[in-house]
Amino acid sequence: MSAAPSLAPVPQVTFDRPELNRILALYGRMVAAGEWRDYALDFRAETAVFSIFRRASEMPLFRIEKRPDLRQKQGQYSVIAAGGVILKRGHELAQVLKVFDRKLLKALTRE
Repeated sequence: MSAAPSLAPVPQVTFDRPELNRILALYGRMVAAGEWRDYALDFRAETAVFSIFRRASEMPLFRIEKRPDLRQKQGQYSVIAAGGVILKRGHELAQVLKVFDRKLLKALTRE
């Protein structure tokens, strides 16, 4: 007889509730400004990713990533643009998300 396959849970990095609330608050403001229309969450062994889309069928405009392995180095949070360019990286999510403040201001003043 063969042994049953192991059903042990695979470890995942996730956003905790306060982190997700902060990201979703920003997302809601950008949706209201007409800039963003869809998002996706991806939880992997080393990374949690919040991807932001203008349309569901496109590549993400931005990715907000959490990489706990980088906590003691550059910081575990980063915002990455569509081309793979890291726009901001840091230890605090609120500081990293400030990279979107100018984009939001610009979107709101266009109306």
